Amino acid sequence: MILTVVKRDGRIVGFNEQKIMAAIRKAMLHTEKGEDERLIYKITDHIAQKGESQMTVEQIQDAVEMELMKSSRKDVAQKYIAYRNQRSIARKAKTRDVFIDIVNIKNNDITRENANMNADTPAGMMMKFASETTKPFVDDYLLSEESREAVEHNYLHIHDKDYYPTKSLTCVQHPLDHILTCGFIAGHGASRPAKRIETASVLACISMECAQNEMHGGQAIPAFDFYLAPYVRMTYIEELKNLEDLNGESYKELYDEPLIDYIKKPLDGLTGKERAQQHAVNKTVGRVHQAMEAFIHNMNTIHSRGGNQVVFSSINYGTDTSAEGRCVMREILLSTYEGVGGGETAIFPIQIWKKKRGVNYLPEDRNFDLYMLACKVTARRFFPNFLNLDASFNQTDEWKADDPKRYLHEVATMGCRTRVFENRFGPKTSIGRGNLSFSTINIVKLAIECMNEKDSQKRIGMFFAKLDHVLELTAKQLDDRFHYQETAFTRQFPLLMKSLWIGADKLEPTDTIKSVINQGTLGIGFIGLAECLVALTGKHHGESAESQELGLRIITYMRDRVNEFSERYHHNYSVLATPAEGLAGKFTKKDRKQFGIIPGVTDRDYYTNSNHVPVYYKCSARHKAEVEAPYHNLTRGGHIFYVEIDGDATHNPQVIMSVVDMMDQYDMGYGSVNHNRNRCMDCGYENADDHLEVCPKCGSTNIDKLQRITGYLVGTTDRWNSGKLAELNDRVTHINHGPKDLFSE
Repeated sequence: MILTVVKRDGRIVGFNEQKIMAAIRKAMLHTEKGEDERLIYKITDHIAQKGESQMTVEQIQDAVEMELMKSSRKDVAQKYIAYRNQRSIARKAKTRDVFIDIVNIKNNDITRENANMNADTPAGMMMKFASETTKPFVDDYLLSEESREAVEHNYLHIHDKDYYPTKSLTCVQHPLDHILTCGFIAGHGASRPAKRIETASVLACISMECAQNEMHGGQAIPAFDFYLAPYVRMTYIEELKNLEDLNGESYKELYDEPLIDYIKKPLDGLTGKERAQQHAVNKTVGRVHQAMEAFIHNMNTIHSRGGNQVVFSSINYGTDTSAEGRCVMREILLSTYEGVGGGETAIFPIQIWKKKRGVNYLPEDRNFDLYMLACKVTARRFFPNFLNLDASFNQTDEWKADDPKRYLHEVATMGCRTRVFENRFGPKTSIGRGNLSFSTINIVKLAIECMNEKDSQKRIGMFFAKLDHVLELTAKQLDDRFHYQETAFTRQFPLLMKSLWIGADKLEPTDTIKSVINQGTLGIGFIGLAECLVALTGKHHGESAESQELGLRIITYMRDRVNEFSERYHHNYSVLATPAEGLAGKFTKKDRKQFGIIPGVTDRDYYTNSNHVPVYYKCSARHKAEVEAPYHNLTRGGHIFYVEIDGDATHNPQVIMSVVDMMDQYDMGYGSVNHNRNRCMDCGYENADDHLEVCPKCGSTNIDKLQRITGYLVGTTDRWNSGKLAELNDRVTHINHGPKDLFSE
């Protein structure tokens, strides 16, 4: 008697005879004679009783074939065998077509799926070859039949499916203090602890670059200012010691003397220890600035994984009020403002300013001057984005202003919007944690399927029933992936599961990661709330209060169900406002093919990102904030608020401050500002002209508009897929001239 089944991915599950019956029934339905319930039960019972106690899926399918061939229904056997082979044949044909496109470096949505990857290079081509062959393997061997069908019929998208077999996790917030004080081993040779700012800067890069090879998502440093601050003081002491050697005097009493700030000043008129101190400060500031320049340069030039990709890197900072922490922030901001190479805008790291009342937000706050500098830098270079620690859902009672390690209790985020904070299985923190994996539901298709119901109450009720079914399916799919990931061994992630992930320091190389993995989150995302609402009510949430009410009801329902899943499956589930790139057009194309062009729903090449007001809808920034703000508390897996402004923002940082004020007023968690920035692809010259055709520096016509795609910048829109390019062309501004436009239609 069969008791257990070995699945294709090696997992052992209990035998379920219903699956045999369903497969035979499906084959029968494709024959002229139709179903034969007696034969279905007879064959199923025979296989279940005569089989070995443990059998593989393939062995069971072979047995079904044999029994069907021995029966009077050879027609069913034929259909059953054909079905088993059908997927393999279809996959091979599709794979050939995809490979030809990669070989011929065609510009299409396959080769432009990831805007951060150059799929035309040999490394990029290899990455795409691997990706496109791995996805069918996942479909055939790792997904349940229900999940596979949901993906195939466009209800569900499993993100980073090509990385599924590797058991890798999505992202992590690096506890950089551990790396800097202890060093680490991630291959041949060890990195020693840092003793000066230059080394600390390099180790911060190496930590993210090494971890990127072990993961499929982003790398972030949650408290860049706090982590690097001690090495500013060490560098300062080193400069004092250099002066001791030069002058033959002792400056030991200056080593630990508190400094108000690290500001370069002329030495004229200074003597003795006062002169020595200022000289050491000047030299330290210069070294910190160079270290920050090097950090930014490395994060934009060093390729850390296949496809010639730089690290998807983010750094969070803003709340360290020490002189050393302020020095780190000031110099990273000034380096960012200056640009890299020929003065072009740095693409990475995504910089995130942690805004906090009493620390850096109001004029009387210690770091208010740096906040103003951050706004100035954003006005020119897009970064930093702004994370609102004062949002009601980003606060914790554990945070104390006088706690030197208060950063442990501050939320940090990834630049693409991923947020990790709440935790059922450990401390409420972002540090040493990240997202494990996430999947996105096509709520637009669910709504389209309900459009023929004329009664609005029945139509909406039908939608919620469909949504509930797909939510259940998605939660189970993520649970399946979790249990597959937890079988990985510690040695498969030599840096992540030794020095980065919370609790991993207790693991041995031969241990599995099962005991620590639950510290991460599982995200259930959604896309196209605007189009979903148009299908259900005729209007999106930006133009109708009734639609907004329904939109909030939908996402609240998702949040409530996700909380239930957390209790049932014992995971940290969360709702994610999906940062869709390739998915923005993928869902839409399939739905348009099935349902045709539906005005306001499938008539564009993309669905609107998550809960955003459509990019083409003309409204004030205030109205956009009023509509989108309530969704931030509901989407604790991640969210972002964007404002588009027109013209050159370089000389108008006040407009950036006004957007942050608005985020504070409406209790939003994370946001940023988009604006014009042109870049000459030949010489790197940049400006903000609306219609730059010829570079004034070198005369080139090879001009690209620097744009944000899903939270990060892309140096060339040549790598954007068709859906995101269509969205880019549809974007309208919310502020035309200045802060006053925040509040007017």
